[in-house]
Amino acid sequence: MSVFLLAVGGILSFGVSDRISGVDLTVVGYVLMAAGAIGLAVVLMFANQRSRTTHTSVHERRDIRDD
Repeated sequence: MSVFLLAVGGILSFGVSDRISGVDLTVVGYVLMAAGAIGLAVVLMFANQRSRTTHTSVHERRDIRDD
């Protein structure tokens, strides 16, 4: 999704020259690119944190004795 936002934002910022009254497509493109960049940074941060996490399993065995 982040890459999609970056791509659409880039197209709106640099590739579209049409005008819509009341809407600056260049600014909309920059906002979409910023949102995509932030989303990509968050995803990469969580992926990096996840790869450094180790999981250990502890198995405990208890013998039941009748005294």
